[in-house]
Amino acid sequence: MKYEAVIGLEVHAQLQTNTKIFCGCETAFGEEANTRTCPVCIGMPGVLPVLNRKAIEYIIKTGLATNCRINAYSRFARKNYFYPDLPKGYQISQYELPVCEHGFVEIVVDGAVKRIGLTRIHLEEDAGKNLHTSESGASLVDLNRAGTPLMEIVSEPDIRTPDEAAEYLKKVRSILRYIEVSDADMEKGNFRCDINVSLRPVGAKEFGTRAEVKNVNSFKFVQKALEYEIKRQAQVLDEGGKVIQETRLFDSNKGVTFSMRSKEEAHDYRYFPEPDLVPVATAEEVIENIRKTIPELPDAKRERFVREHGLPEYDADMLTQSRAMAAYFEETVKLAGQPKVVSNWMMGELWRLLNADNKEIENSPVKPERLAGMIRLIDAGTISTKIAKTVFDEMYKSGKDAETVVKEQGLTQVSDTGAIEQIISDVVKANPGQHADYKAGKEKLFGFFVGQVMKASKGKANPEMVNELLKKKLSE
Repeated sequence: MKYEAVIGLEVHAQLQTNTKIFCGCETAFGEEANTRTCPVCIGMPGVLPVLNRKAIEYIIKTGLATNCRINAYSRFARKNYFYPDLPKGYQISQYELPVCEHGFVEIVVDGAVKRIGLTRIHLEEDAGKNLHTSESGASLVDLNRAGTPLMEIVSEPDIRTPDEAAEYLKKVRSILRYIEVSDADMEKGNFRCDINVSLRPVGAKEFGTRAEVKNVNSFKFVQKALEYEIKRQAQVLDEGGKVIQETRLFDSNKGVTFSMRSKEEAHDYRYFPEPDLVPVATAEEVIENIRKTIPELPDAKRERFVREHGLPEYDADMLTQSRAMAAYFEETVKLAGQPKVVSNWMMGELWRLLNADNKEIENSPVKPERLAGMIRLIDAGTISTKIAKTVFDEMYKSGKDAETVVKEQGLTQVSDTGAIEQIISDVVKANPGQHADYKAGKEKLFGFFVGQVMKASKGKANPEMVNELLKKKLSE
């Protein structure tokens, strides 16, 4: 590569408060258009905003969880621009005095830990939503979302690859869910991202001219948008052109970005202090009380899983992606022991079925006690690992426990020496040529005989006993 990408992300996350940031309207999602509004959030003349205390507590909690400095004094500002879904003609946001500054989060990429700095985290009100109908050709405005508390998390330009960008977003989303300040639901638009990306020659210190890609709402699309934009800018530079500072949009169907408008600078928004809101003063005692409410966070939990449970870094990282997932793992281990076995079942069969159904682990039909019960059956020799996969599928479909499934379907493992010896004898007699070849030195045929025995027993024969008894029989 001739060029190095310099990437910074601006994450917008809706806060999980019951009411909007400056009024008492509910923040419920999916309601009929324009039914969750009042004179304040639709910007009627003469109304005054009243700050939601919970929104301030949530942003402080986020700042503490991301190693930020919490400013004792912060202030709101008016960000002036016109768009149909912004009813006042300006957005109440923060500019020079945000609530949180100078934090960081750590990500794991290719087994290495990398620190991504945070410039600031500030609070603002969300805009409404434009609805474009193809049938009538009309554009409508739904202001239910207008005034919803929105937190903007601005990273330093420390990200260098699309993979790092995706991992950073996953980590931020994970933290927000752990501390329960946002559901960070991308499908509802509650967690979205603006991308700033530029290129510079490898080894250079100066930043190149950046382009901004607005409102990308999935990890996959962030990666795709960055991959395209890096290639596009590299081609412009290779052809002797100059990258233009602009705002672009990502077309997820075509996998390309396209120009939207020239990039605004801060002075274009004519920021000035919000005259209808007093500055926010936060006492140290309040900050410390909020700090006490923060649970064990993903990084600390990951390190503990490696230390206490002996998990590989990869397993620990995957299992701590969400608080619910980590809790599921720990509950199962508490009941069944064997952390690595539990991890394998969760990351294998359980995730396969949950992903196929587009379900979160909180809604898993197989609860921790039932997974633990199945693992205990494997340990007791009641079922083999191979049969356990069939049992698990049935547990997932029916909601029944492992013992019931095994009993109803007659899946108990065969550990009777005489029965297994008879099956082995029949298999060897049925394959005299392979037996002769095995005795002549073709030892790889052992796997063939194991397969035939397991097939004849319908997968029920105890694998360890099969191996032991089969070796004796084939050597005769």
